[in-house]
Amino acid sequence: MNKTSIVSAATALLLLGGVGFAQPPGITPEMIARALPLEGAPLAEPGPYAVTSEKAFGSPGLLVFRPTTLDSFPKKDTLPLMVWGNGGCAIETARYSGFLTTIASHGFLVMGTTAQEGAARRQATADDLRAAVDWAEKENTRDGSPLKSKIAMDRVAIMGQSCGGFLSIALGGDPRVKTIGVFNSGVLPANPGAPPSPFPTSEGLKSLHGPVLLVNGHEPDFMMANSKATFEAINSLPVFYGARHNAGHTATVFHPGGGEYANVASNWLMWQFKKDKKAAAMFVGKNCGLCTNANWDVQSKGIKG
Repeated sequence: MNKTSIVSAATALLLLGGVGFAQPPGITPEMIARALPLEGAPLAEPGPYAVTSEKAFGSPGLLVFRPTTLDSFPKKDTLPLMVWGNGGCAIETARYSGFLTTIASHGFLVMGTTAQEGAARRQATADDLRAAVDWAEKENTRDGSPLKSKIAMDRVAIMGQSCGGFLSIALGGDPRVKTIGVFNSGVLPANPGAPPSPFPTSEGLKSLHGPVLLVNGHEPDFMMANSKATFEAINSLPVFYGARHNAGHTATVFHPGGGEYANVASNWLMWQFKKDKKAAAMFVGKNCGLCTNANWDVQSKGIKG
């Protein structure tokens, strides 16, 4: 994919998010919607916790997914935070509920954005995701909050799909963010002298300071080149790259429970934030779960058990 087509692909992620702009050349809705066939695909593997989804207290533009019963936190388990950026940088997260519920069921507070009644139609920004981290900080100290003193604010992740992956990179420099996950997305090549771009370039990777997970849908995913280029550009941080054969750009995020992508995201977070050895085995070592899976092409740098 040449630089022009990469830029067109990135523009498509933003413009086809549902805001009604003209369609960029070369990228079709069918390309964006291409997913791994459901028949025979790996199933999502939920964790031990039932999950409640609700509007964030005092912040109607934020949606929360959390374990319904919080008695185990932090006595027997931890409750790290993951904030999610939607495909197309869409405001409404409800479409990703299955995917995010699976992650929350492993003992995570998961947050996304949601449309507010009467609000003008717009797309989410990195500031919207930052507001979710801010909310969690305040809720962790608010008297009367069911989450008071239960959120592990020293373990914060930002993840996102497609255009939401741009947001995860943009927010990855926040000192509170310890790891990011970039699904079916990646940076654009740096282009000195070009007009300012709404999309992150390789220069933006310099602000990252924690492990990076990069996942794409292999050749049917038009953002595979961006994903791989992002992996190649990161040399000072632990980074794991995985291309799932035949997954396409939407991959499995809309499979029941988020399918295989939800398992990858959950295991990454359980390894990074809960030191779960079984979860780590998906990524670590020559015989790691994804390394030996014929459906995946993987590479890593700086990854240690």
